[in-house]
Amino acid sequence: MKNTTDIKDIVVLSTADWDNPFWTNKQHVAVELANRGHRVLYIESLGLRRPSVNKKDLSRIFRRVLKAIKAPRQVRDNIWVWSPISIPFNNYAFVRKLNKLILSSALKFWCWRLKFKDETLWTYNPLTTRFLEPSDFGYVVYHCVDEIKAQPGMPVDILQDAEEELVRRADITFVTSLTLLKSRQKWSDEVYYFSNVADYNHFSTALDENLPVPADLSQFPEPRIGFIGAISGYKVNFSLLEEIAQTHPEWSIVMIGDVGEGDPNTDATQLTRHKNIHLIGPRSYQQLPGYLKGFTATLLPNNLNEYTASMFPMKFFEYLAAGKAVVSVDLASLCDFKDYVRIAHTPADFISALEDITSGNRISVEKCQELAQQYTYQSRTEKMFKLIDEKRNESSNRS
Repeated sequence: MKNTTDIKDIVVLSTADWDNPFWTNKQHVAVELANRGHRVLYIESLGLRRPSVNKKDLSRIFRRVLKAIKAPRQVRDNIWVWSPISIPFNNYAFVRKLNKLILSSALKFWCWRLKFKDETLWTYNPLTTRFLEPSDFGYVVYHCVDEIKAQPGMPVDILQDAEEELVRRADITFVTSLTLLKSRQKWSDEVYYFSNVADYNHFSTALDENLPVPADLSQFPEPRIGFIGAISGYKVNFSLLEEIAQTHPEWSIVMIGDVGEGDPNTDATQLTRHKNIHLIGPRSYQQLPGYLKGFTATLLPNNLNEYTASMFPMKFFEYLAAGKAVVSVDLASLCDFKDYVRIAHTPADFISALEDITSGNRISVEKCQELAQQYTYQSRTEKMFKLIDEKRNESSNRS
């Protein structure tokens, strides 16, 4: 039985496009795998949600068709990105079968062209078994980072059945929240919890004295209360943001991200009518530390629902790596970190916590960074591979 030191080629089946300005687990893990010497073929999102007839979705489809006719492109040492096209109406069985035939055949061709051999599949897609055949791979890792079926517009019944099959057939499943652990352990004994982490080296540059605060952020008066991420109605509690803005009109609430990411029907009109709420759009990954440097406090103003109950916000450790004080709603995933974040159960609690921070009453920057340094992609990937090796050795000894 091979150990992970013998694993060379890895296919990452992602649910995020490589060049999305907000990198998630998928891109970061691909980079870490490549840094460890593995060759990685990163497959961009196959479109789980049925597209809407709107400018954003139509634009994405057009860009995707242009990409689909091209060969995988090398974006970094050991990383190639492939953008196959798939028919997005996965609620129909014949569409899923056609997608599986097309994708499987094309993937085998490109693996042959890239000289990939005995590939390991590292997948984030709960519909994996509807697109690919797990037995075609030497080893299968399912990295479950979200309750995807709780997102708007998803084919819930199909996702539920397909994900259960995937967990049962995967050699090992990693989850990023205890809620996901509890639900997925019903399907397999090989399910393990590793929380989300952050790119500490990148975000800690926010503490560099020579790093400038971007000019478009500097124009807003301090204190600046910041959020970075998808500004979507099912994730973010808009009413909470409104209450903060109304209670403290002298605060600048700065929201960095795409409105409607993952939920094109999001209407942010209720936010834009407040003069001190600034929706400035997305910023590149490289720019984010500069924006964090200019924030007095950072927010996790989520709705509490099925999706967020299973979510571990990557932003938490990114904020801490930047030395920023964090105020959050009561997310289940943060229960073990209450010494490092102000948890608010009501809007009044949330505002009170922000008042303390803006007055200088906050945990120290050193304490923030001490925790963030423990939760990096390097350390988590090392622990994952150690567990994979242990499980493979156990299997080898039993046989």
